[in-house]
Amino acid sequence: MSATGKKTVRLVAADGAKVEFVPEVIGSGAMKDVYFSPDRDYVAAFFRKPLDSSARDRLENITGVYRETIFGQPGGEYWKKLFCWPERLVEWDGRPGLVCPVYDPDFFFDSGRFRGREKEGKWFASARLRNKHLEADQKGDWLKYLQVCLNLARATRRLHAAGLAHSDLSYKNVLIDPKKGRACIIDIDGLVVPGKYPPDVVGTPDFIAPEVIATARLPLGDPGKKLPSIATDRHALAVLIYMYLLYRHPLRGPLVHDLDPAIDEELSMGSRALFIENGRDRRNRPKAEQLEAEDRPQADVDQLPYTLCGPYLSELFERAFIEGLHSPASRPAAADWETALVKTIDLIQPCQNPACAEKWFVFDNKLKPKCPFCGTPYTRQLPVLNLYWSPTAGKFKPENHRLMVYDKQSLYMWHVSRMISPNEKTGPEHRKPAGDFHFHNGRWILINRSLPQMYDKSEDKKIEPGEAVSLEDGKKILLSAENGGRLLVVQLVNG
Repeated sequence: MSATGKKTVRLVAADGAKVEFVPEVIGSGAMKDVYFSPDRDYVAAFFRKPLDSSARDRLENITGVYRETIFGQPGGEYWKKLFCWPERLVEWDGRPGLVCPVYDPDFFFDSGRFRGREKEGKWFASARLRNKHLEADQKGDWLKYLQVCLNLARATRRLHAAGLAHSDLSYKNVLIDPKKGRACIIDIDGLVVPGKYPPDVVGTPDFIAPEVIATARLPLGDPGKKLPSIATDRHALAVLIYMYLLYRHPLRGPLVHDLDPAIDEELSMGSRALFIENGRDRRNRPKAEQLEAEDRPQADVDQLPYTLCGPYLSELFERAFIEGLHSPASRPAAADWETALVKTIDLIQPCQNPACAEKWFVFDNKLKPKCPFCGTPYTRQLPVLNLYWSPTAGKFKPENHRLMVYDKQSLYMWHVSRMISPNEKTGPEHRKPAGDFHFHNGRWILINRSLPQMYDKSEDKKIEPGEAVSLEDGKKILLSAENGGRLLVVQLVNG
């Protein structure tokens, strides 16, 4: 019996660890029943049907060598926040099972009609579901969705770097918390290892790559049949990012290919899939007057085009849904999305309308910038910092990277040096703000907090830690004299 007085089952896992659970089903999926441990600090999930030798071998490797590959390396602790990874293999009454961590409390609704339910990603990716079912305090703001997408891209990049594909990346297998910008990939037990373990499923509708749908009728073993892989994960990741930032599906438009709904679905999402915002072929473009009230304004591509996501993400959306839609080799990798999202976050501005639902927007470098979500114009002077980096001492090259300034914004070490990236390898010493920006007495300033080599190149003056430098048009500020160190060139834009 457990401390709560409930009957418990005690087992020894394949790795020799002791496992306990209360034999009361708390949830069921397509293949497994799930049970809590007595203290609810982990779960045991048992398959309903026996597994063949290949499936069992896959689970042994997922809980063994692949888990060690992800979590056993330097920085491995970081990934525990982004994956709900099975920890060990067990067996009960002839049924194989997995021991997994419980989901973090952030991934459960804490109020509203869904209180206590998992924050499955689908609730946040559809305009209709958001507008009909979610309270305002559950939706988060647009900056948080950029952070959600960054975490998803980073986690997917790590899987692919290890040679693994999720095979069913979708909003059903992703938990997100828009309040904090967090994301967690679940259902890891179906990982695909190309050439070793085939997929158990082909994916979730809306996220299955067109080539998989187009060849679904071919028998297994046919050389033309396409199965889930890293390339199909890339399609699914692009769809997720598009949906979390724009709240609509990139391929579901008004174009009808066949009067039979099943055939039309197969063609629309398969061999004839067409991006709804394809500028060269507008047949699938939604018409504003045909949209239902619950889908507006988010589904109106004329009012809220993908270009509102800024230049870096716009380029990747075009690669994913125009160039790469039917050419898997052309799709952006997860690392491409990660880089673009980091640079996009550096372009955001807070909306000056307190009632704006999204709160943030990407500055588009126009003479009269405005928030695309609520239409509020930006009316203050805005510093734009163009980043240059030093490949060798004394020489600087442009990076196609800008940092937009807002009051009380922080400057970090990944802005100071090109040799530092904001990812799982970033140490705590590099996560502290190196400086901060303020609008003070009618002018913009940068306060140096910790940089020993900050230098005002325009005034030929060193800026010591604790001192401030004024952000004036054309001002050049050296952040670091080391290789990879950056130079800021200030551009002032009047709203």
